[in-house]
Amino acid sequence: MNFHEFGNKNNPHIMLIHGGGNAWWNYLRQARVLSEYYHVILPTLDGHGEEYKTTYISTEDTADKLMKYIDEECGGHLFSLCGVSLGGQIVIEILSRKPDITEKAIIDGSICYPRPNMARACMMSIRFFRGLLFSEKACRFQIAIMSKLFPKNMQYPDEIKNYYMKDMPHVRKETLYAMYRTYMMKYTLKESLRETTAQVMYWYGEKEMKCVKNSAKMFQSYVPSCKIYEAKGYNHGYLAIYLPNEWLEITEPFFQQNEMI
Repeated sequence: MNFHEFGNKNNPHIMLIHGGGNAWWNYLRQARVLSEYYHVILPTLDGHGEEYKTTYISTEDTADKLMKYIDEECGGHLFSLCGVSLGGQIVIEILSRKPDITEKAIIDGSICYPRPNMARACMMSIRFFRGLLFSEKACRFQIAIMSKLFPKNMQYPDEIKNYYMKDMPHVRKETLYAMYRTYMMKYTLKESLRETTAQVMYWYGEKEMKCVKNSAKMFQSYVPSCKIYEAKGYNHGYLAIYLPNEWLEITEPFFQQNEMI
């Protein structure tokens, strides 16, 4: 696992955890804005980005490693912990480990109960079609499609395109298999989650799958103070991945509520 840091280390710490298949640059644009007032940490998860040769094991194993970093580098406490998709599930796991590890948390487009049939379908698609999804040629095609179909405000800038082309073709099928087995097939909420003291927002796009919306409600049944936010007109992870300015427009007021710096 690798860590990219932005801003003054003496400022309140924020950790933003990318989704499966992507890497630290998922939140790069947000990190640069937030680094004016915060120390922003962008992990690259095992099996992803520059860490593609490192074996990805599970949500729980990833939480272990991130908590070790938080203990050693952040005094065991964050101001905010945010994640999208797989990253959001990792946020959930960390919240269940230590009730006061963070003041604020955002979980975006994540599932938190087993979906074994979905996992098997995803693993089957990787087995037969990985080359059509993650090869260099496929990634160039995906970038071209984004440029044609997405409105200008949702398109990647050249810097992110370059990171995308550099990292995505390296994602190994073993990483994807492990991710689907743990993220989709096995993960369940822990009873200890009920003890978290964090202020939490659970986001999802209006066009997300039903299991994501059900996950938000399930999480809220464990943490009643959680605020659910539906991003109208959007699909999975759109705010975090494609619309950093809109992400910030929602996030920054949430950070400023009862904020103590």
